Amino acid sequence: MNKNNKKFYIATAIAYSSKQPHIGNDYDLVYADAIARFKRMSGCDVFFSTGTDEHGQKVEGNAREANITPKEYVDKITGMICDTYRRLNISFDKFIRTTDGYHEEAIKKIFTKLYENGDIYKSYYEGLYCVPCESFFTPTQVKDAGGVCPDCGGKLREEKEEAYFLKLSKYQEKLEQHIENNPDFLVPVQRKREIMNNFIKPGLQDLCVSRSTVKWGVQVEFDPGHVVYVWIDALSNYITTLGYNPENKEQPELFNKYWPCDLHVIGKDIMRFHSIYWPVILMGLGLEQPKQILGHPWLLFGDEKMSKSKGNVVYSDELIEKFGADAVRYYLLGEMPFDRDTSFTYVNFIRKYNADLVNTLSNLVNRTVVMTEKYFDGIIPQSNLEEDLDRDLKEVVISKVGEYAVLMNEYKISEAIETINAILYRTNKYIDETEPWVLAKDETKKDRLGTVLYNLLESIRIAGILLSPIIPETSAKIFAQINTDITDYETVFEFGGLKPGIKLNKAEPIFMRLDEKKIMAEIEKE
Repeated sequence: MNKNNKKFYIATAIAYSSKQPHIGNDYDLVYADAIARFKRMSGCDVFFSTGTDEHGQKVEGNAREANITPKEYVDKITGMICDTYRRLNISFDKFIRTTDGYHEEAIKKIFTKLYENGDIYKSYYEGLYCVPCESFFTPTQVKDAGGVCPDCGGKLREEKEEAYFLKLSKYQEKLEQHIENNPDFLVPVQRKREIMNNFIKPGLQDLCVSRSTVKWGVQVEFDPGHVVYVWIDALSNYITTLGYNPENKEQPELFNKYWPCDLHVIGKDIMRFHSIYWPVILMGLGLEQPKQILGHPWLLFGDEKMSKSKGNVVYSDELIEKFGADAVRYYLLGEMPFDRDTSFTYVNFIRKYNADLVNTLSNLVNRTVVMTEKYFDGIIPQSNLEEDLDRDLKEVVISKVGEYAVLMNEYKISEAIETINAILYRTNKYIDETEPWVLAKDETKKDRLGTVLYNLLESIRIAGILLSPIIPETSAKIFAQINTDITDYETVFEFGGLKPGIKLNKAEPIFMRLDEKKIMAEIEKE
């Protein structure tokens, strides 16, 4: 495969190690993984980073309740998170923990540099604080939210403490100009409108960036009574994961190669932190801005945002146990539009599984391989006799490949999956149109039958390549059944990559139909 060697650095928000993330949190990883896999497949030099945010008051409190140290607590939670990511086949290149020694050292230096540059000053904070969100809120924000936390709806408490502040106000004009001059900086477009209209244009308030009442965190180098607050500690992971440290005269090769980040993948609820606080930190450090910040929609449970504090959550591990990793990946990526929230229900999950993975994909692969076994002893036949039906099939497949490429490069993955399904629907229709079982009864139609089966197998091969960033285990099973190593992305743009004369492997259904009533009864019982 020809490598274009264009670098592509993608980073997700790092998971908070207070409790195991739910499926809505894991969407970040699955979505970013599909993009990373597609970019690698396209020939890019990809660096994919994720990790865990392990400091703060909530962790400190949870560890105290569990009667263990905060480090023991986060080791346990991070272990669970890593196991879930492994089961979801997340292909990250680096996993950073904010308790990693190199990160903590860099955070001390970053804080000190911002202080010495005049971007951080000492004062005191008095206001309303939400422990679960680890956030302070202004009276206006609280009033607009009806007296509760604007983010989680939880109870707020009065806090007053000495603290260091980041001068967001100093960079207001520069930040506003950057967002206006770079229309693709914040996507989808409604995220830009929300940030500009709700937060930046009303005027930025300086941000509290240290805590003196919390001990579990990175100590401020020149004032050990304070620990660095989450915004600088967690957000800076995107540069410390590449080895950045402001004290270095020369930054490491990894940083020089991959920064600036090409794409931050985050939930829309933390867009404010990434599109205001993070750019200001980078401005203070004199570093380039990331190229794009994507705030994806929420996966709801019914009509509500999933929340561990509300208990209305579904965990990826439970779904993987019941349905397999690729089914979970497919549902998340296929159901979530680029710019709108979507709702998770078990019924919808099961129906999508049966409709798309069983009826459309698995049945197509199985029928085609079985017919090749039956009529050609499992040998991929030659394609000799082309008719209008064949040309129409090929035109649909290649045109959908082109649409897929555009949509994947725009990160519109659910729409890209629709183009793959359009290939599969057309290929299934082609079976009904050509009726291979009828052709097989006439020995004079042997060449025509061979052409039909070749076209089916080639359409399946192309679909398998397009599916590989979405459901990688399934793609591998498809390639194994049709016994091909012609799986490079560049081969999908022309019909005819499959080599005749190769013997297929045994037909086995990739997905088996789910019994909706039975499974729903089991879930209700649980």
